[in-house]
Order: sequence, then structure tokens, then C-alpha cells
Amino acid sequence: MAAPREPGGEAAFARRIDPAREPGLSPEQRLLMAQVERAQRHRALQRRLRGRNALLALGIGAVALGIYGYTFYSVSQEGFLDELEQEVEAARARAQERAGSAAS
Repeated sequence: MAAPREPGGEAAFARRIDPAREPGLSPEQRLLMAQVERAQRHRALQRRLRGRNALLALGIGAVALGIYGYTFYSVSQEGFLDELEQEVEAARARAQERAGSAAS
């Protein structure tokens, strides 16, 4: 079923009008149209902000996970504690050696 056509070729329900220049509109109808347009603009802004907020959240999450992963990687590669443990073992062995030679 085809939509009703006007002489310009556009469907009647898709025709855009300027409420200030439309002669048949009452002030209440113009006010209602302005309110509806404001609501549509607000909804579109909210949709755009929701998308930006989601991208920002993903970016911040990716950075946090990257820092977390790098920290685990660098700690696992760190040989500082291993070197300290080896020095402690060597010191204990020397102390036991000295105690054994002093006791003899």
C-alpha cells in the first residue's frame, strides 16, 4: 500500500514544515512541536554521550589491565629476591663453616 503523495513527490507524513511560517498552526501546536524537537535533540545527545562514555570506559579499562599485566610481568622477571636468597644461603654456609672450624 503506497503512502499518500503530494504534488512535490514527498509523502504527506514526511514533509518538514517550519512552525513559525505554517499558517494553520495554533500557538499551542507550535509550542508542542518545539517541545518534541527539544526532546528529540536531547535523546540524540544522550545516545551520542552514551557511546562516548562506553568508548572512554573501554579505554580506561584497557589501560588499567595493561598496567596490571605489565606489573605482573615485570615482577615475574625480577631476579632481585632470587639474588638476595642466594646471598643469604651463601652467608649461612660461610657461618656454618666458620662455626664448624671454630668448634674443632
